Amino acid sequence: MTQDTFPSWPDVAADLVNVAAGRAAADMIITGGIWVNVHTREALPDHDIAVVKGRIAFVGPDASQCRRDDTQIIDAKGRYMIPGLCDGHMHIESGMLTPAEFARAVIPHGTTSMFTDPHEIANVLGLEGVRMMHDEALMQPVNIFTQMPSCAPSAPGMETTGFEISARDVADAMQWPGIIGLGEMMNFPGVSNADPQMLAEIAATQRAHKTVGGHYASPDLGPAFAAYVAGGPADDHEGTCEADAIARMRQGMRSMIRLGSAWYDVETQITAITEKGLDPRNMILCTDDCHSGTLVNDGHMNRVVRHAIDCGCDPLIALQMATINTATHFGLERDIGSLTPGRRADVILTSDLTSLPIETVIARGRIVAQDGACIVDCPHYAWPDHARATVNMKRTLTVDDFAISAPEGANGVTANVIGVVENQAPTKALQFELPVTEGRVQATGEVAQIALVERHRATGGVVNAFVSGFGYKGCMAMASTVAHDSHHMIVVGTDADQMALAANRLKDVGGGITIFQDGEERALVELPIAGLMSDNPATDVAAKAENMMQAMRDCGCTLNNAYMQHSLLALVVIPELRISDLGLVDVRTFEFTDVIVQ
Repeated sequence: MTQDTFPSWPDVAADLVNVAAGRAAADMIITGGIWVNVHTREALPDHDIAVVKGRIAFVGPDASQCRRDDTQIIDAKGRYMIPGLCDGHMHIESGMLTPAEFARAVIPHGTTSMFTDPHEIANVLGLEGVRMMHDEALMQPVNIFTQMPSCAPSAPGMETTGFEISARDVADAMQWPGIIGLGEMMNFPGVSNADPQMLAEIAATQRAHKTVGGHYASPDLGPAFAAYVAGGPADDHEGTCEADAIARMRQGMRSMIRLGSAWYDVETQITAITEKGLDPRNMILCTDDCHSGTLVNDGHMNRVVRHAIDCGCDPLIALQMATINTATHFGLERDIGSLTPGRRADVILTSDLTSLPIETVIARGRIVAQDGACIVDCPHYAWPDHARATVNMKRTLTVDDFAISAPEGANGVTANVIGVVENQAPTKALQFELPVTEGRVQATGEVAQIALVERHRATGGVVNAFVSGFGYKGCMAMASTVAHDSHHMIVVGTDADQMALAANRLKDVGGGITIFQDGEERALVELPIAGLMSDNPATDVAAKAENMMQAMRDCGCTLNNAYMQHSLLALVVIPELRISDLGLVDVRTFEFTDVIVQ
């Protein structure tokens, strides 16, 4: 049964009442478990859960009145019965997988509800791409709710995307069956300055009585932040410290704290709960961005909950942050997020609340995963050919495309350099002295070259700059068509010849990630759908992703999950310095800046 055919509570109310009263048979009864009640923050032993038509009808010490000969009995054997985990903010495309394969990867980890913003594909394929993601999401055996992307481009005038999203698009999408709200409002200066389009998108969402997602990536918590909150965003996941979390919750927002593949923002913010003692109802756990390797090898929301517990959070509070808090935020607390009558029967059986082994996963009243294996089908959408032909480059690139000319007669220059910060999305605006050879500025030491290659309209444009922090050594280059959010092609390297080889390789294969070293390809992850995703199994994609990360390490990179850092270097709404197809962007001022300091 898919999301769009799953019955609503009113459709089955009579069945729920009759089963609870013992007048009709339950389809399933889970017996003898410890009921984790996230409404009251209790763990109550020796309880049963009775299920009919995919929803919970009864929870209590004895569900024998609901039992008949054909009722499926699952013996919990004294294990904890906890609600299926919810990811409050995420991007499926960051997993390098389609919704079907993403679902297949996370179901064994206990994730049964996801709130996903497909703004990556919106930048490449526009509203049609969003619709394709939305439609495949509705086909899955777990709950994937789609947030309509709000910002394509993320910062108008700072970048050029393949398509643009309008306020009319947002208003139309609010009528789609799987749309739960508006995706993260990344154009925070636009909201703070009352930009008419941004406010129109928010208004269309609020008129539909749906939730507006936030993205306030600035350390300024003064009037600009107050203006952003007044504009309507209801949550924010861009905080990096305790003060950020507190400021958001005090202003009536939900503070979403994330643990993704490269974003480690839980430990620094959860102290607002564990040390300051603030009310945890307004804090939500999420992942934001997890690539396939993390999903296959480390987990998904179960990983985030474990990490929160390791950071000193009470296990029951951590579970609330990954279940009922999320459901309540999106207005779905009567449908998901707890093990109580009427809710979808999304249940995890686990033998320990701290280490959280995911032993059995039930979604909509049927077992979907057992002992780490997904045992249900995750149907695929029929992706059209044009969704697999999105790397549009009119010519083969050469070494000259990656040249940065120095002022005439200069032997060295001062350059503005993007500084990567490990485990965080923000970068630093740095300056380095760089040498000049034959009139061209050279990458050297800890500074590599970065290029943004236009790939949507085949303009042939290449913007060059410099980046530090990856630690690459030798003669290498890495190219990727995953380049949040405009998703042109990012190339980082120490040698212009390798950069040309890497860029041309992705042109030939139709998108993905590649690494060249000394003239040979060391790794390739093919991502044919929009240059962002593969519809191959997650294990296959994860294996190629691991090979890619090993190749990065072999080239001298020691950053944790450096691929995620690489993919965000074009995200022109997160400070301090980024690159776009229009130039080098100082996100502190939202102005272009020169690569060479005059």
